[in-house]
Amino acid sequence: MSWAERAAAVMPGGVNSPVRAFRAVDADPVYVAGGRGPWIEAADGRRLIDLVCSWGALLLGHADPRVVEAVTEAARRGTSFGLPTPQEVELAEKVTRLVPSVEMVRMVNSGTEATAAAVRLARAATGRDVVVKFEGCYHGHADGFLVEAGSGAATFGVPNSPGVPAATASTTRVARYNDLESVEEALASGDVACVIVEPVAGNMGVVPPRPGFLQGLREACDRHDTLLVFDEVITGFRLGPGGAQQRYGVIPDLTCLGKVLGGGTPAGAYGGRGDLMRMVSPDGPVYQAGTLAGNPLVVAAGIATLEVVEEDPDLYRRLDEAGARLEGSLQAALGRDGCVQRVGSMLTVFFGPREVADWRAASGVDRDRFRRFFRAALDRDVLVPPSPFESMFLTLSHLEVIDQLVGALTAAVEESA
Repeated sequence: MSWAERAAAVMPGGVNSPVRAFRAVDADPVYVAGGRGPWIEAADGRRLIDLVCSWGALLLGHADPRVVEAVTEAARRGTSFGLPTPQEVELAEKVTRLVPSVEMVRMVNSGTEATAAAVRLARAATGRDVVVKFEGCYHGHADGFLVEAGSGAATFGVPNSPGVPAATASTTRVARYNDLESVEEALASGDVACVIVEPVAGNMGVVPPRPGFLQGLREACDRHDTLLVFDEVITGFRLGPGGAQQRYGVIPDLTCLGKVLGGGTPAGAYGGRGDLMRMVSPDGPVYQAGTLAGNPLVVAAGIATLEVVEEDPDLYRRLDEAGARLEGSLQAALGRDGCVQRVGSMLTVFFGPREVADWRAASGVDRDRFRRFFRAALDRDVLVPPSPFESMFLTLSHLEVIDQLVGALTAAVEESA
């Protein structure tokens, strides 16, 4: 039996997260035996340049020696205590030093936990129940986020997954990304606790904020006494030491972090203004807890990764230059048949639309051509995300293979036509 057949017998769809099933590209998953730098080795022995990179969690590359050494040393001291450690404090200090909005931070175990906890805190702080999110932005699988827009541009949400109560979905209102008018409509009733947004969308493909959009969100939230929550689970420490909020100069009230924060281990965090964070138990009445939050292995990997961020001021410039080179080559190959959208080391090829500013444009991509592109890239030993609505991610280790990567993906775009 193949690994896919064995997996399907014991796990739903044979996977532990849906996109890993590769169904959008009509292929069996790539089962990974190991990775080093920009490369992964598949269970069948094939070596591939990896642009999934744990969906953005890896900034330095696979099995970076600094991270491996830190995690190994931490494991020798003990893998879990359920008690505070000095290293937790060190990581929290780094986060508060780097991220402009974060005066205090609470570690959790995933981005989903971080966003769910931030929304609970926002509701407690404002005494309101309604949350505004955006079409095409993903904030984890908590019930209140698994909604889609109703009949209007900014309506109460309706469940898009069985098991989500209609009453829960009705506390979420859905607006349109890059559309401030729809945000104003959603806020007009005065019952919104917070607006939560990916400052650079990464879950409908890479969709940058149009000029003024994030600033407009900040101003609208201030006018309506509503909190602004940035979901920087993807963008945090990826687009710069201070994430998207530093890059665009807009400071939210609360920030959700994950992925790069854990250096490839299961990590999440939420933080923000001190007055808000002191509402979290045990300082305040807003309950949130987690046995494995601040796990020693996670903290060690996070510290090792953020030390590189702090000590290498040229890191993001080099990543940006590599991303710009890849973007330019792919756009030249694509011509008028679509667009390549990039922010820093995040990049998506959209086949069909000339510009993607929201989910409605993203959903119009040529999915058949994307499948051909995926297979053509795989034939050239490059693994791109197995969905047209995800970002490719560059890591520091990809700089050593950028010539090969540009050549292979450019040829894959041309072959897919």
